[in-house]
Amino acid sequence: MSDILKPARLVLENALRSGAFPAATVDVGSSAGPLWQDALDTPFDTPFDLASLTKPIATTTVVMNLVSNNLVALDEPLARSMSEWRGDDRSGVTVRDLLEHASGLAARLVDAPPGSRREFEHEICTMRLEYTPRIQSIYSDLGFILLGFLAADRGQASLDSQFAQLAQPIAPALTFALSADDRRRAAATTALVEDIRRGRVLKGEVHDNYAAALGGVAGHAGLFGPAEAVGTFARAVLRAARGDETVASPLTPAMVWLFTRPSAVPGSSRALGWDTMRPTSSCGTHMSPAAFGHVGFTGTSLWIDPDRDRYFVLLTNRALTGASVEGMRDVRRAFHDALGNF
Repeated sequence: MSDILKPARLVLENALRSGAFPAATVDVGSSAGPLWQDALDTPFDTPFDLASLTKPIATTTVVMNLVSNNLVALDEPLARSMSEWRGDDRSGVTVRDLLEHASGLAARLVDAPPGSRREFEHEICTMRLEYTPRIQSIYSDLGFILLGFLAADRGQASLDSQFAQLAQPIAPALTFALSADDRRRAAATTALVEDIRRGRVLKGEVHDNYAAALGGVAGHAGLFGPAEAVGTFARAVLRAARGDETVASPLTPAMVWLFTRPSAVPGSSRALGWDTMRPTSSCGTHMSPAAFGHVGFTGTSLWIDPDRDRYFVLLTNRALTGASVEGMRDVRRAFHDALGNF
């Protein structure tokens, strides 16, 4: 291993010993290919529950494809697609607002998740908004659940089947439905106490209880994959962000640029489905202002820096041991900062 990589690996080794997570895989590279692939206490090809990486990788890519084909407009009112989304307080909310977490929706529902799409849509569309849309940004799984429904309707196919078609030429191992063998090999998580599956160890079964209630396919969570597949997807996005016109649609330079521009919402770090670089974020302090990425509750993260020609994939199963979100944030920051000169 190169000396320049040793501090970053040491960050992960120390986190492993301290109980921050029981296993991790890494894929770091450039637009030309991987530069560092590694695994700690698990095989490198282990599939992980990617949790909220589903938002930028799957849902945003599907929405990007629908926008490219003029089947969805970013600034169209959500009420055009959701008949129960009614009221003066929300009539102006658009698809863009959902992607930027600026729709007024809360992060999660107050009560336990309902059992069907119809009930989810009703609960989300009729709930009281937390704030006036676009005056701020509050990270919301609920907005992306609606985006998943909208994408399925406009694409006339389920979210997972649309994504599978787009991912096939890029990274087919990214999937909402692991094979039986991959389920056995998947990194385990533990169901949360508010989950009806509480106390169970989950292998190849989505950790998020809302996604589980929706059959494992949702706009905010449900995607699985190994680090190498996430890295392959990241390279395609990185190449497009650096102007490569040969990347397959919808990951064209123009669309990637559009979807990774910072939001105009006051105080927001969000883009369309992605987060952007802030010195206080999980990407640490050495990313360029052009960097964009996302994290997942189970302990996953992906950051892409076009100016440095680098992508950074870190997959862990923090959610097996229940280690703190704050502790995982510290690990991510230290990991990325340790690679600041790489």
